[in-house]
Amino acid sequence: MDLHAIIAPSLGMIVGLVMGLTGAGGGIISAPLLIFFLGLEVKDAAPIALTAVAISAGIGAVFGLKQKILRYKAAVLMGSFGLALSPLGLWLSHHVPNKPLIMLFILILCIVALRTFMNASLELKGKVKHTRRPPHCQLHQSIGKLIWTVPCARSLMLSGAVAGFLSGLLGVGGGFIIVPALKKFTDLPMKSIVATSLGVLTIVSAGSAIMATASSSMNWTVASPFIAGAILGLFVGNHYTKKVHGARLQQAFSILAFIVALSLISKVIH
Repeated sequence: MDLHAIIAPSLGMIVGLVMGLTGAGGGIISAPLLIFFLGLEVKDAAPIALTAVAISAGIGAVFGLKQKILRYKAAVLMGSFGLALSPLGLWLSHHVPNKPLIMLFILILCIVALRTFMNASLELKGKVKHTRRPPHCQLHQSIGKLIWTVPCARSLMLSGAVAGFLSGLLGVGGGFIIVPALKKFTDLPMKSIVATSLGVLTIVSAGSAIMATASSSMNWTVASPFIAGAILGLFVGNHYTKKVHGARLQQAFSILAFIVALSLISKVIH
């Protein structure tokens, strides 16, 4: 049996589990896992990772819509600007050598892991960060919708654009940008933030995956089992997400992200 047929769905399962448990964290480890375990280059791993993230996030976004916790206008705004910047990142990914891209991946993984672990630790200790100013995007409590202002739209557009650029460049979904941005710029409850983030991920990842596939051939031998594993992992993760404390899940994800970063460092060295 082809080794890829065993490894690819296992890696996809890990990504799906992380997405199901944390809401959006799986996107950032998709491409690194493919790079390390299957020896793919960033430009080849990107379309596979993005397709898996788009499908998995799309399923989660549908759940959010049914529960009426996904703020679809915010998701469409962020996703649209993400798609506008994604081609630039994709173009760069084909003109920058593989090693510098992996080094950038390692840096981002370490930053995300450290920040996630610290925030989760503060939450477990009952320490909440207090902001001096109210967020740009505030929820209208009587109707449950965001109150749109120029600063609100500008903040979400910029966040979506950055997520889209990194999506095209590195094959990441951008959830590590979107979730913190929604936390900072809105007063949405966490469940709504996660659902809205999955909506943005669906738009950005799907568009980026189509463009990445058009510019380089998709390895369906790897992609098909990887995507299938991710979908299965998503459902398993969703089933167990309510049984584990959210902060503990964030800590576990940060440790996994750091381990993936160390694995990529060993690959660059050798």
